[in-house]
Amino acid sequence: MTLNQHRLPNGFRIVTEEMPGLASASVGVWVTAGARHETPAQNGIAHFLEHMAFKGTKRRTALQIAESIEDVGGYINAYTSREVTAYYARVLRNDVPLALDVIADILLNPTLEEAEIEVERGVILQEIGQALDTPDDVIFDWLQEEAYPDHPMGRTILGPTERVANFTRRDLQDFIKQHYGPEQMILAAAGAVDHEAIVKLAEDLFGDMEATPAFAVDAARFLGGERRQPKALEQAHFALAFESPGYRDETIYTAQIYASALGGGMSSRLFQEIRENRGLCYSIFAQAGAYADTGMTTIYAGTSASQLPQLAEITIDEMKRAASDMSPAEVARARAQMKAGLLMGLESPSNRAERLARLVQIWDRVPPLEETVAMIDAVTTGDVREFAQSMASAAPAALALYGPIDAAPSLAQLQERRAA
Repeated sequence: MTLNQHRLPNGFRIVTEEMPGLASASVGVWVTAGARHETPAQNGIAHFLEHMAFKGTKRRTALQIAESIEDVGGYINAYTSREVTAYYARVLRNDVPLALDVIADILLNPTLEEAEIEVERGVILQEIGQALDTPDDVIFDWLQEEAYPDHPMGRTILGPTERVANFTRRDLQDFIKQHYGPEQMILAAAGAVDHEAIVKLAEDLFGDMEATPAFAVDAARFLGGERRQPKALEQAHFALAFESPGYRDETIYTAQIYASALGGGMSSRLFQEIRENRGLCYSIFAQAGAYADTGMTTIYAGTSASQLPQLAEITIDEMKRAASDMSPAEVARARAQMKAGLLMGLESPSNRAERLARLVQIWDRVPPLEETVAMIDAVTTGDVREFAQSMASAAPAALALYGPIDAAPSLAQLQERRAA
């Protein structure tokens, strides 16, 4: 693997990794402009803009954007998260220049026609409606809102219906002007790529962009809270979150190993005790998500109304037990799962390009893979037990419940069980 980085004079960053033996490449531009970068009045506009990028440019119609990539057998898409919006494509080696030209076109030359805005507004409102009808989607938005109340990190990515219904062409243009500068962009490419050729293409496509001032985000504030949303559903949905490290925190790998051991797979504590031994649910898992300066360790389960109280109580008990008896074998298994997941994922050029972009965004460099593996291996059983203790007793918490939840314990009751 050959890793290279470059920065254009205007601040536009490029990171590439050649993967010998591949005939295809994944290329894209990651923009530091997600839901976190919106004002309350703009909530949902980053995602709206992502949709509009494919609705036509000064050089291509919406159909021509799709056809230009699909005519060569490629794939193009985009997504919006809380910290980035990404535009990416997967193509064969010889079609990398075409893919970058299309991505640059949709980023730099969107027409944002009024008629297309209205069409896409309807599509996004349908997407919001679909999310609201999907319990195990909407509950995580509610959990985020409770974890970070009155903060950009707590807002939904799709935005509220009333905001999306009123965005104008000028609103979209203003957001581009404020956030789509060269210093907010990272071009990442992995697979069958040539670094020097990518740099030359980037200079031609993005080199004339004018630098814009960096947008200062509010520091994350995990405060915690509770949302209960009764509804006549077949299952009660339970989501519990605890403040945990962000990407830049040295304990991030400890948090991820803890989450894996607690609820990351079929051998994990929550799966074995709650599903296998007691049959209280079909689905239960724990995961440690991270952002630039904050993180959330989240536990989710879906169960019946009658079994929810027991499930919630056992979840707390298992968290407390992990602080005292997490075994070296469990930690070793979680480490192995984490390293295998990382290494297997990097066999995909798409996953590798995304990782490159994310690391450059966070560190302005790509730490060697050996460095990351060494940090995972350095996590000890004592480290995990100490982290488990903070999760079980001290970490701020948030709770979201949806469905037949009348019998569910409150966050205050779960906090009392943590303290007992």
